[in-house]
Amino acid sequence: MLPATAVFRFPWEINSSVVKEGNSVRTFGRLTCYQPEESRAVLSAQHASVQHQVVVRTLFVEPFDPIIGAQYIVLGEIEEVKEDDVMICARVLNCVDGVNLALLQKAIHEQRQFFMERESKKTEVPPCADPT
Repeated sequence: MLPATAVFRFPWEINSSVVKEGNSVRTFGRLTCYQPEESRAVLSAQHASVQHQVVVRTLFVEPFDPIIGAQYIVLGEIEEVKEDDVMICARVLNCVDGVNLALLQKAIHEQRQFFMERESKKTEVPPCADPT
């Protein structure tokens, strides 16, 4: 059985109660720290004048050639480290330096709106009448 499709989450949503342990997620951020001895990286992003950090376990994507200060996109599963802190166990960690973050955020919002509209249309469709 394949794992569930990874949902794109903003870095400021990762530590919220919306994401649960074991969920597959995609997110982005600027690589601010990499600790190879611990297989751990930290991505950060700014939102509403607040700096948000996401901890990433890099064990499955090593050997990893980090570029500190570059933008990365990570795909992985949520692991709970402590009560309120979570870590993403990375399956994919790609450098996307040069990506337009404003357009990426807009695309994520558009995708969410599309999925919400599609779900609402599914619930609005009346059942087919029995032709007999």
